[in-house]
Amino acid sequence: MEKKQEIFIRLLRVSDAEELLLLEVENRDFFQLYSPLKDDRFYSIEGQVERIENSISRSEQDTFYSFGIFITENEQLIGNVTLSEIVRGDLQSCWIGYYLDKRQNGKGYMTEAVKLAVDYGFKELKLHRIEAGVMPHNKASIKVLEKAGFHKEGIAKENVRINGKWEDHQTLAIINK
Repeated sequence: MEKKQEIFIRLLRVSDAEELLLLEVENRDFFQLYSPLKDDRFYSIEGQVERIENSISRSEQDTFYSFGIFITENEQLIGNVTLSEIVRGDLQSCWIGYYLDKRQNGKGYMTEAVKLAVDYGFKELKLHRIEAGVMPHNKASIKVLEKAGFHKEGIAKENVRINGKWEDHQTLAIINK
């Protein structure tokens, strides 16, 4: 018997703003360990509505796609996966980013969400390459990417300012074959 898909992804809608805000507030300290600093407006309903409207506009321009990660059984929003910095022409590439409610870690949801986003990127967006950057000490995130088919390529020194400090990032990528 085939296992029922436990999660699904879909583009975020303005109607998701309250649930997205709750996810961000409940995980603020946890997410901050792996994210750029955010201002107080980000943690408001207006900030989340603006964020979603911005992502919808950017997806219409084919430069950024922001998917909610939902539990299939109750459609609860538990995370986010994005395809960003989409480049067309001879590159046909983008970057993937993601986060998951700390209470949902270790269940395989993030690996499945990354696979679904990669599938969308390759099949729907016709991308050739998807890249990711992860702080080298974030072993769990590297494992998620490797389980989804990504391969390590190298270290980008002091690549992203995370929580106010410039951090190295392990670059990983997957190619559409």
